[in-house]
Amino acid sequence: MDAHQFSGKRRTLVKLAAGSAVAAATPLLSPWVRAAGSRTLKIGYVSPQTGPLAAFGEADRYMIQQMQAALKNGTTAGGKNYPVSILVKDSQSNPNRAGEVASDLILKDKVDIMLVSGTPETANPVCDACELNETPCVSTVVPWQPWFFGRKGDPKKGFDFTYHFFWGLEDVVSVYTAMWQSVQTNKAVGGLFPNDGDGNAWGDAKVGFPPVLTQKGFTLKDPGRFQSMTQDFSAQITAFRQANAQIITGVVIPPDAKNFLVQARQQGFRPKVISIGKALLFPSAIEALGDLGNGLSTEVWWSPSHPFKSSVTGQSAQQLAADYEKATGKQWTQPLGFAHALFEVAIDVLKRARDIDSNTAIRDALAATKLNTIVGNVAWGSGPVRNVAKTPLVGGQWVKGQKHKFDLAIVSNQLAPSVPLSGPLKLIG
Repeated sequence: MDAHQFSGKRRTLVKLAAGSAVAAATPLLSPWVRAAGSRTLKIGYVSPQTGPLAAFGEADRYMIQQMQAALKNGTTAGGKNYPVSILVKDSQSNPNRAGEVASDLILKDKVDIMLVSGTPETANPVCDACELNETPCVSTVVPWQPWFFGRKGDPKKGFDFTYHFFWGLEDVVSVYTAMWQSVQTNKAVGGLFPNDGDGNAWGDAKVGFPPVLTQKGFTLKDPGRFQSMTQDFSAQITAFRQANAQIITGVVIPPDAKNFLVQARQQGFRPKVISIGKALLFPSAIEALGDLGNGLSTEVWWSPSHPFKSSVTGQSAQQLAADYEKATGKQWTQPLGFAHALFEVAIDVLKRARDIDSNTAIRDALAATKLNTIVGNVAWGSGPVRNVAKTPLVGGQWVKGQKHKFDLAIVSNQLAPSVPLSGPLKLIG
């Protein structure tokens, strides 16, 4: 393995693999902000902007432009003002590509801090690259268990350079079961768990849905793992029908959700409740389902109703969502808040770092973060493991909207009472 030495106090980097493909920067690459006599602080950002996970990166272009405007005059660190450059890469929804572009940002572009968002398939390989190369990294939009244990994390040791904020499987199980317990069903649940980081975690017999559902009086029919982009869900539908499952849950990508829901309707299978993670988060995915989207439920990590504001722009969640809709002509989407919060954390960390030329000093500032953001308080040290900070989670249901075709109504807030309810969960007609 080759080594690359930075000047001054910069770290010695270890290349991930000889001959790794070097990916070109996406068109989102920001222009450098020039300032006489000072080096540029570089923030790397990786997300799935294309491919089957592209809905997770739908708000990225808007967010990068917003942060470029906020940082046009640079930022202060250690009493000095520095220009800031945001370097953006597309993982293309591919774990190998995610690792390659992370390596590129670390070794070629020499970023000071890395940000990554959007499912284990993007976040985990980027975080692994950063941990290996001692690059401070902040990740989000992955339940903490598939992020931590999926990377073979040891709770006694944790990680040195990679830090994460989001909710956990314990939270999504609580939110889903609270929604289901609020309506009348036979408590028979069918599980759609693909063979990927999220699916294996959600369906895990120890830390996933199965033990909690049993404890709360639900029965789970799990037909087994399937590959994402499956075209035929007849086997799963047959198994759920045989189990008389009135509730369907799982965590699948949007194309799989559409295939399953269309085929279930064609085959006359009509559950009373459908609560699915990942695929049902996004208005674009719900609109693509047409009338099948009405009444579907999912977890809600962020919404205009959340009572938080940005430490960078001062906007409330409602104001950020409204500005996004005005600027893009698109309906607000949950990853918007977390993409914004990633940059809030990065800017705060760089301001507090005792030595911006030291990766360990930046890492130490990251670990000491206590920041109120657009998604709530982000503070490491009191989470389930030392590298994880928890953020609030509530439950939502897609209902016919006024301004938009469908609106995401908050129907369960037991874990976060500060987020106001829109109304109760209703059974699918």
